[in-house]
Amino acid sequence: MPITALFALPLALLYFALSFRVIGRRRAERVEIGDGNDRELLRRVRVHANAAEYIPLGLITMGLAEGLAAPPWLLVAAGTVLLAGRLSHAYGLSQSPHNMRLRVAGMAMTFTAISISALTAFGLAAWTFLS
Repeated sequence: MPITALFALPLALLYFALSFRVIGRRRAERVEIGDGNDRELLRRVRVHANAAEYIPLGLITMGLAEGLAAPPWLLVAAGTVLLAGRLSHAYGLSQSPHNMRLRVAGMAMTFTAISISALTAFGLAAWTFLS
């Protein structure tokens, strides 16, 4: 699954960057567990958690579609939209106050990428199964 693998690295780097932002704030505020009632830490935790919730599903659905021989152009498009969506969402939600336009655009792109990959995988699997 070379195309999915190409998108795994930048998405993993984004995830690590968001993780390090949480760790840095925890150290600065000396908060071991939870958010310590620190609004900025809570924001960073949620940005990180949102990435943890959507990046794996995006890569899994892309990998399934690629394993079922989806067109490379479609996989590249889905991966590009997923990466752009995750970057947009993370940046928009990281701002204080958050940038609602970037946040919403990021989620729309994320949902679009996952939907394209999942529908493609479903269609190819159904075609293979019924053939």
